[in-house]
Amino acid sequence: MNVFTTDKIRNVVMLGHGGCGKTTLTEAMAALSGAVPRAGKVEDGNTISDYGKEEIKRHISISTSIVPVEWEDNKINVLDTPGFFDFEGEVDEAMSVADGAIIVVSGKAGVEAGTEHAWDLCEKFHLPRIFFITDMDIDSVSYREVIEDLGERFGKKIAPFNMPLREEGELAGYVNVIQKTAFKYQGDDAVEDAVPDYSVEYMNQYNDSLMEAVAETSEEFLDRYLAGDTFSEAEIRAAVRVAIADGSIIPVESGSGLTQRGVYTLLDDIVKYMPSADNREMIGINMKTNEIFEANFDILKPKTAFVFKTIVDPFIGYYSLIKVRSGVVKSDDLMYDSRTGEEIKIGKLYVLRGNKALEVAELHAGDLGALAKRPSIETGDTLSTKSNPIVYPKMDLPTPLTYLRWKAVNKGDVDKIALAMGKLSAEDRTFKAVSDPANHQSLIYGMGDLHLEVIQSRLENEYKVPIHVEKPRVAYRETIRKTAEAEYKYKKQTGGHGQYGHVKIRFSPSGGDAPYIFDEEVVGGAVPKNFFPAVEKGIASSCERGPLAGYPVVGVHATLFDGSYHPVDSSEMAFKTAAEQAFKKGIMEAGAVLLEPIVHLRVTVPDAYTGDVMGDLNKRRAVILGMNPSNGKQVIEADVPERELFGYCTVLRSITGGRGSYTYEFARYEQTPGDVQNRAIAIHQEELAEE
Repeated sequence: MNVFTTDKIRNVVMLGHGGCGKTTLTEAMAALSGAVPRAGKVEDGNTISDYGKEEIKRHISISTSIVPVEWEDNKINVLDTPGFFDFEGEVDEAMSVADGAIIVVSGKAGVEAGTEHAWDLCEKFHLPRIFFITDMDIDSVSYREVIEDLGERFGKKIAPFNMPLREEGELAGYVNVIQKTAFKYQGDDAVEDAVPDYSVEYMNQYNDSLMEAVAETSEEFLDRYLAGDTFSEAEIRAAVRVAIADGSIIPVESGSGLTQRGVYTLLDDIVKYMPSADNREMIGINMKTNEIFEANFDILKPKTAFVFKTIVDPFIGYYSLIKVRSGVVKSDDLMYDSRTGEEIKIGKLYVLRGNKALEVAELHAGDLGALAKRPSIETGDTLSTKSNPIVYPKMDLPTPLTYLRWKAVNKGDVDKIALAMGKLSAEDRTFKAVSDPANHQSLIYGMGDLHLEVIQSRLENEYKVPIHVEKPRVAYRETIRKTAEAEYKYKKQTGGHGQYGHVKIRFSPSGGDAPYIFDEEVVGGAVPKNFFPAVEKGIASSCERGPLAGYPVVGVHATLFDGSYHPVDSSEMAFKTAAEQAFKKGIMEAGAVLLEPIVHLRVTVPDAYTGDVMGDLNKRRAVILGMNPSNGKQVIEADVPERELFGYCTVLRSITGGRGSYTYEFARYEQTPGDVQNRAIAIHQEELAEE
């Protein structure tokens, strides 16, 4: 592939609700630019960007793909992202390297939760954006209704740049609002024509709104506008470019990705109006001097690159995707990873187009590329030179909160599963595999039920290691509420030396979070001091799995106050066993109860959904602590038993139409209600019976 200089590169991320047409539009851009001979279809499973087996099977985007296209001697790196919230981490990775965004809106569905989320992301990352309303080839779709909805949601910044023309139910052309000219489609061309009478009113309305926005870009323009003067097309376009970059104008374009109508104009406007990387600031820290390094995508500065994504695919291989943030990176360059302290010879440089790797000689600042077969490099790493070691801030990825317990279908696959999960987590930073030895389970964490379903399917179909998933055990704890004494004498005679250990232990609440506190008050040498550690070991091992329901024990003060020993038969093992048995008996007599984890929950929702969300939380035994406004939404704070949040991600999305989000963190343990404790004990008894 050709090498492009920084000013000729545009990095645009495709955003929008799941199923709105992002991948179809990306495919149309690739076909129209000549990057592929013909456009594929999502339904046929032959698009460039949705190449994964799961994507082809499900007809959805699961990971971000890069599709570079050449247009008017420029390179547009299109980052096609998933629209489903379960794959939000992929979107955030793309946002970290994008310089502009195309927010795709389905004309059939209108403004959806994913549209609003895309807008919020652009605001967070300060990205200029263009709306593209697709499905204009469908006669029942109303462009004007979508424009009105966009204006209501996002304000007067919304500025239609064109509007569709229909004749006999077909998409026949479009009206250029800036030029006040119509263009009719004739084959692959668009020929200038008169604006139909039925479009004049709305064309003038949209043009007036655009001129007002242009007038507000400078005092000179405002004075001319108020004086009744008009602007030339060159003046309008120059002002619009500045206004798009600072976010004061948000263009709206329209067409159909399926028929490739309106895509030519979109590609033109990306080149004309979207900023190149050298118009954006980028700073890091020089690890040698601790000074700020202003990279700013300057090719004259020392070379640096940021690893924004990793691909670990059984079929296409291992790639580290980078964005060059300063200088020019060339094949065979020697670069330094500040995280590992390792110098790495780059070898060959690639540009990925979907799952196709195209070799390039060099990448200029602002460009996106890939390094092959570099497992030591991780997502979020900074590559620089050893003489100028730079570190850029890592991406702020969402925290996975949905989790399931897993077991190997085939016990011999455990090591293979661990290896496969390691590869999946290297590729997807929002997937985590966690061992929970305290509760005797292995867990997988993800962004939602669909995310974990895809992980499970990939393990089985790509790595050939199926797993079984089920509802996880809640991290209950056991403790005591009163004081009790327990005695146990362990005596065993088998011929020759026997076993003898005799303890009397007092158990009382310690009031702390530690599993136990051990003391001794033995007088007269009833239990020799050299057996005290064995007694403590018995207490410690017993705390790992309590007698009530098999959960770890906390908050116990165990005091050894009496016992006896045999000068020949007593041993550490005997006293450890005696302590374990005394523990089981004493804990139950000391009023053993089950504690459940309570989390502090923050739910962010639009005002309209607060009542429904709070009603659902009340059903989950939540204690509502209050509500606080934040960025036009309400943040509901509550303390909730962790067990009641299982499946909450799906429920919240259902209640809020995908517009709600939540986070939580562990707060404390509290005693469980009687019915919850009884169910946990019953499950424990069933598990013991199975063993």
